[in-house]
Amino acid sequence: MESKGLEIFAVEPESIAAELDLGPGDRVMEINGAPVRDIIDYRFLESDDSISVRVIKAGGEEWLIDVEKDFDENLGLNFGENACGRTIRCANKCLFCFVDQMPSGLRDTLYVKDDDYRLSFLNGNFITLTNLGGAELSRIAGQRLSPLYISVHTTNPRLREKMLGSKSAGRIMEQLGRLAGAGIEMHTQAVLCPGLNDKSELAGTFTDLAGLWPAVRSLAVVPVGLTGHREKCNPIRSYKGAEALDVVTFVRQKQEECLGRFGYPFIFASDEFYLLAGVELPPAEGYADYPQIENGVGLTRLFLEEWQAVERDLPAAAGRPVEAVAVTGELAGPVLSKVVRRLNAAVEGVRIEAAVIKNNFFGGKVTVAGLITGSDIVSELSDARGKLVILPLTMLKRDEPLLLDGMTLGELAGRLGTGIAVVEGPRELAEVLLHGPEKASYFQAANKV
Repeated sequence: MESKGLEIFAVEPESIAAELDLGPGDRVMEINGAPVRDIIDYRFLESDDSISVRVIKAGGEEWLIDVEKDFDENLGLNFGENACGRTIRCANKCLFCFVDQMPSGLRDTLYVKDDDYRLSFLNGNFITLTNLGGAELSRIAGQRLSPLYISVHTTNPRLREKMLGSKSAGRIMEQLGRLAGAGIEMHTQAVLCPGLNDKSELAGTFTDLAGLWPAVRSLAVVPVGLTGHREKCNPIRSYKGAEALDVVTFVRQKQEECLGRFGYPFIFASDEFYLLAGVELPPAEGYADYPQIENGVGLTRLFLEEWQAVERDLPAAAGRPVEAVAVTGELAGPVLSKVVRRLNAAVEGVRIEAAVIKNNFFGGKVTVAGLITGSDIVSELSDARGKLVILPLTMLKRDEPLLLDGMTLGELAGRLGTGIAVVEGPRELAEVLLHGPEKASYFQAANKV
């Protein structure tokens, strides 16, 4: 069956594609005789300096276009949100699947379980490899789709089959070995469940994955995330402080071992483990090149490093008085509270308070700021009227000012009766307080709904 090709969404002005009279609705079918199944094929094939492109025009006419260009010069085509075609869905039945624990009322896309190796390469999404056969592994190797981000959880075959609910899950070391042999860089994670894949099982997983260094470049350990909506889910509990300390101690020991063997820490605990354990975060050098920042590994350290740089340059007074409320989740509450206290003490005219939001939407068990909903902010900040409410950028959908439950900033401003500023970190927070909310990544003036 012939590939359906890629439908053009937009064409860059004055690009090669514009000169060739290509436009929205046209479909790129082949380049140099090879089918274009998705954006990865397109980018891989487009890079040559001499290409022949087969296009089906929106009206049905077929064109064969020969193009001479500089190596790696792009044609100027944009394929929009469907550049990968149909997303490869997850067929696993993981014991700890977060999507299975979500209540209704969130954005539709949040209920999609993807397990797509192309999105792992393009966006850093974690995949399990359980749905990959020989053809997909050969494509990854042939097109050098590296790095990949892989949810391993455990290298014990029987335990992995149980945890993922998949008979093919036990092949993980065979698959990782094949990818390593092809020179693919991999970053791995283990979502730890107390009494299931930690302790001796984690030690075995570490040994197996470190044995594939340097192809397997990092291993992040993350505590299982549980909501209050687990009525139909397996009985798994959260980590307690002493258990989190055990994980942190293990990671510290193995980092020392890896620094001696590889000159690189290799294994990292997520910020959540340190905060749960109540121990100090590693210094910046403990995170090396921050290989898994999107997985919550080192975000707090980066926040603190940025704050220390900002604090040194704080003025004695603000240009104008400001009253503000800085919002976060329960986990990061102590960290933000220290920053807020220092701002109030150091800068005359600044009156800011930390608002730690309890995540009632997820049943009160989720404590990270990135999963706070607009509805919980509204219920917790009933007395914020007249103050500037400051949110962290992690609370919004990527590239769009939309909260987890679909509430817009305009709706939030209207329900609170106050302005909303969204900041990326301490530097932007200080800019907003000292120079006005227009310095924020997003600013929504007070609205009436």
